[in-house]
Amino acid sequence: MILCKIVTPFGKYKELETPILNVRNSVGEMGILPNRVPIVTMLEISKMTTVENGEREEYAIGGGLLYFKENEAMILVDSIENKKEIEKERALAAKARAESLLNSKDESVDIKRAELSLKRAMNRLKVVGE
Repeated sequence: MILCKIVTPFGKYKELETPILNVRNSVGEMGILPNRVPIVTMLEISKMTTVENGEREEYAIGGGLLYFKENEAMILVDSIENKKEIEKERALAAKARAESLLNSKDESVDIKRAELSLKRAMNRLKVVGE
């Protein structure tokens, strides 16, 4: 089993054990199994999956860093929500706001920030199956 410790800027989110950890980095999808080589990698805004108590769990992560060594994964993320925590209506509203900002002619709009907001909202919707 892999012991996963998930930390956000607000503190410890969760500690769990899983037989496999699926994440996405800049190269693509990665499945991390116990007793493998150590790795440090940046995580993309994406879906992360685990198996907890025999059940598949899905999370929307807002990017971050993964450090894996000796069957322990330290996951530092900007944001994280379990599929069960995601409010679909809120994610749809965030997507609409980001799209509105990106389509705006206002030059004071921070395009990069709006693009990241859109990417996070679309990821959350993907995790909930929208």
